[in-house]
Amino acid sequence: MKKEELKRIVIEQILEVAPDVEESEIVLTENIQRSLEIDSFDFLNILTAMYEKIGIEVPEVDYSKVDTVENMAEYFSKRL
Repeated sequence: MKKEELKRIVIEQILEVAPDVEESEIVLTENIQRSLEIDSFDFLNILTAMYEKIGIEVPEVDYSKVDTVENMAEYFSKRL
């Protein structure tokens, strides 16, 4: 799976978990929680949804490595 596909999946999961977020508000290089005002519970739901989609779990120690859409796609692409 390519990084571009992973970014698309991350964006889809964000939009599903946070329905008030518009796709145009998502900046790939900005912190997901801060820029979209998503709380930690919703952030965990995004990670859970990603696990269900691609089968890769993110341990709590790595949460800082998946803080943006770009970083999340990079993180998952290295583990696929």
